[in-house]
Amino acid sequence: MKTKALYSGSFDPLTMGHMNIIERAAKLYDELTVGVIDNPQKKTMFMPDERKSMIRETLIGLDNVKVYHFSGLLADFVNEGGYNVVVRGLRGTTDFDYEIQMAQMNARLFQEKVETVFLMTDPRYSFISSTMVKEVFSLGGDITGLVPDVILRKMSK
Repeated sequence: MKTKALYSGSFDPLTMGHMNIIERAAKLYDELTVGVIDNPQKKTMFMPDERKSMIRETLIGLDNVKVYHFSGLLADFVNEGGYNVVVRGLRGTTDFDYEIQMAQMNARLFQEKVETVFLMTDPRYSFISSTMVKEVFSLGGDITGLVPDVILRKMSK
């Protein structure tokens, strides 16, 4: 059976922690989709299409990875796309507490058997969040190495 996995998030901006999860998940699954969520409750730096474009540019060379944008329920996107794995990244216990609740709710909403798989990020990136990166950047701090170079160039514009 072909494994079709989804790793979703707002990715505003994509960080090296996200990249770590994407690169590792791409090795584990036949197909990996990076799903850029449009969350109207979040104030974003980039529009969904800009994020999608930047992520695609960053992922050149990962041939089994695609990038899509969606809004609404994750479970609806999973059900409509025929995914059988949802990948979630964890930085620490706080993430786990939130993610386990989401995984349990989604399990009720998935139409087919879909497994949620948690991957711990590399400890080098466990402190990084998109929110923190945006805040440090907006205050003039150096975020080199916290986001891919493509993202840093776009943020600097």
